[in-house]
Amino acid sequence: MDAHQQDTSNPFGMDEDCENCPALCETRTQIVHGYGDVGADFVFVGERPGPGADETGVPFTGDERAEAFLSILRRLGLCGSPADSDEPELANAFLTLLTRCRDPERPPTDEEVVTCEPYLNAEIRMINPEILVPVGERALRELATEYTTTPADEFDVVDDHATTVRGRGFELVPMVDPADQTEEQTQTFVERFSELMASDYRQTKGRRSR
Repeated sequence: MDAHQQDTSNPFGMDEDCENCPALCETRTQIVHGYGDVGADFVFVGERPGPGADETGVPFTGDERAEAFLSILRRLGLCGSPADSDEPELANAFLTLLTRCRDPERPPTDEEVVTCEPYLNAEIRMINPEILVPVGERALRELATEYTTTPADEFDVVDDHATTVRGRGFELVPMVDPADQTEEQTQTFVERFSELMASDYRQTKGRRSR
């Protein structure tokens, strides 16, 4: 945890009353901004709040899919709380989303992703992590478009799961949505990400331009 960090939830004080997407304002319970360690090397990015996060206000919490995700972080030593925690204790990890509001009937539109993009870009810029982990196909496509020179349609979250993708300023390590992972995929991610964490991943960053 950064020594100067005051809050774990929405640590950058982003707008909690945003009304830029009128349709989502009608369906959300609350806005779900980023959560975690602002000095983190690893930023995990999902598509939108799950039903649990819509209630708790914290990404990747409050439902079975979130528990599967936090269980992986626990195995990696990035989460010190039970997997069912609504306010997990994170170290070296920051959790955030492409879009901050939930419609229970549909995924976000491309326009809604673009509207929310300044929040995500600001978090990434201020945290300046080493590794971005897109969680799910939509997050992989959006982050690949923004941070790699490879056409986004050449990526597939299943094929690229737990691999390292060199990007512009960051490396990406895609993750299949935890709710859709097989036990083998989960084990593969934990093993490969553990190897990455034990490597000299910080040494490459200074040689790349943002």
